[in-house]
Amino acid sequence: MESNQTVYYKTPIGTAKIAGDKNGIQSISVLDEDFSTPLEMTKSEEIAAYLKDCISQLDEYFSGKRTEFDLKLNPKGTEFQQKVWKELLNIPFNKTRTYLEQSKALGDVKAIRAVASANGKNPIWIVIPCHRVIGSDGSITGYAGGIWRKKWLLDHENPVKQQSLF
Repeated sequence: MESNQTVYYKTPIGTAKIAGDKNGIQSISVLDEDFSTPLEMTKSEEIAAYLKDCISQLDEYFSGKRTEFDLKLNPKGTEFQQKVWKELLNIPFNKTRTYLEQSKALGDVKAIRAVASANGKNPIWIVIPCHRVIGSDGSITGYAGGIWRKKWLLDHENPVKQQSLF
């Protein structure tokens, strides 16, 4: 049986820690620490194909060549969290949805706080695009990786660079 494997991958907005096994990617998180070697591994073993594929697709995303991911995902969470994360995958590249719209899409407008909480616990950074969920007033709110990263990701996905009025 193949065990969990972890790699570190340097992105333009921090080092990503990617973990998974033959059943899929379990987590992609962003670290504030910097790693000198982009593919530093926790163990000295060959990098598994599913991790290489994930890194390759993230490379394409950050270079502007990929708008959708095609990875086997296996995030760990409650049934409700899984449902919320699955719905996040329906938000297209370069589009945003409010927390209220996300709750409506899940069939319960009253679940807005629970939906927001599940978004915040999304273990697969960028690939499950919780960064595309914004406040009802259009504000960029709540992001485990930091608001500046959420803003960077939304700007990266928006091909029309808007000038700030202020």
